Amino acid sequence: MTKLAHNDILETIHMLDDQHLDVRTITMGISLLDCVSDDIDAVCRKIYDKITQKAANLVSCGEQIELEYGIPIVNKRISVTPISILANPFSPADCVKLALALDKAAAATGVNFLGGFSALVHKGYTKGDRALIAAIPEALAQTERLCSSVNIGTTKAGMNMDAVREMGQVIKQLAEKTADRDGFGCAKLVVFCNAPEDNPFMAGAFHGVGEPETAINVGVSGPGVVKYALEKVRGADFGTVSETIKKTAFKVTRMGQLVAQEASRRLHTEFGIVDLSLAPTPAVGDSVATILEEMGLECCGTHGTTAALALLNDAVKKGGVMATSYVGGLSGAFIPVSEDAGMIAAAEKGVLTIDKLEAMTCVCSVGLDMIVVPGDTPAATIAAIIADEAAIGMINQKTTAVRLIPAPGKKVGERVEFGGLLGSGPVQPVHRESSEAFVARGGRIPAPIHSLRN
Repeated sequence: MTKLAHNDILETIHMLDDQHLDVRTITMGISLLDCVSDDIDAVCRKIYDKITQKAANLVSCGEQIELEYGIPIVNKRISVTPISILANPFSPADCVKLALALDKAAAATGVNFLGGFSALVHKGYTKGDRALIAAIPEALAQTERLCSSVNIGTTKAGMNMDAVREMGQVIKQLAEKTADRDGFGCAKLVVFCNAPEDNPFMAGAFHGVGEPETAINVGVSGPGVVKYALEKVRGADFGTVSETIKKTAFKVTRMGQLVAQEASRRLHTEFGIVDLSLAPTPAVGDSVATILEEMGLECCGTHGTTAALALLNDAVKKGGVMATSYVGGLSGAFIPVSEDAGMIAAAEKGVLTIDKLEAMTCVCSVGLDMIVVPGDTPAATIAAIIADEAAIGMINQKTTAVRLIPAPGKKVGERVEFGGLLGSGPVQPVHRESSEAFVARGGRIPAPIHSLRN
């Protein structure tokens, strides 16, 4: 027994030191429903006061846990109630004021990002939804830490194609407003289908109306750990590969649960969920793409990639659910192109295309994530890409999302640098044939037949 415990300790130290194991984020969810008012200045003041009071010790708590347990916690974040719920009496200009108040609160608490400048319009708009969405380009251009999301479809409701068309235009406007940073503002905006309300990951995080007053959610990572484990079973059959990933995911998730429970205890806040996603970074050795290549693919994106990703995603979830009873968020494998060194290399070779990425999103955790496209890509084309990805989520009862960056002035083959965890992205080609008439139809694509289950 002593030897086993000693081996477990050494293995965990090796994971932390050499295999890029970390807690990707501690995210405190905060309800702002009690900040409602018809006075914009009063709402801004209430929002700032509540966030700075509830999250006053979030960053220092995370740093203490890092120090005591030796576990890197890459980001400390906040998610809040979808702001469109508070925005009903207000104009787009007022919503920009709300964005500035949120960004100021994020800076005061010291968190990396704050999510929740969000609207849920899968079945239609409220006045607040319209005001907030119209404000997104200006709001994200003027703020540093604020992130935004819009949910345009669900399996139960279908897809709001008017919102899809509008989001294509919003993304183009935001790219132009942040053209001096290669459209960086678009990296802080996600368009969802079936958005989860307990998601700790940016840019899509918000604190759902069914959530408690405050909650601590943790997102773990560890592509490097999985890659290292698979190196030990090279040549083995896929059953062995799956079992190896499951065992590794179990260990990674256990660590995440430890951090989540400790943070919630110290902050006197409810423990929400552990999101057991494999979220890559631009660092070499911390890539989902190299896991797939370790399974036998010469390059991520070649034939067999979707099958390999399906196995990976399923095994990660199976291992994770044995480690914690409270799995949520976007659990599985992320494939953000600019944040994954292996994905970047495959995209630059032309092996990993947007069409292949779309196929891969049928079996992974999220969707078309952190993909740079030419700056002259029409808004209608962006909207059509959103519609394609949302259709996958709607039909398959899963969360899908789009985070595209149309980099102003950039052409296919050029590279855009974002820095930090957001990495860098090669500009990838899109189909040049028009989708304008398709997107212009508007209305709502009806929910699929299996939505009638209740």
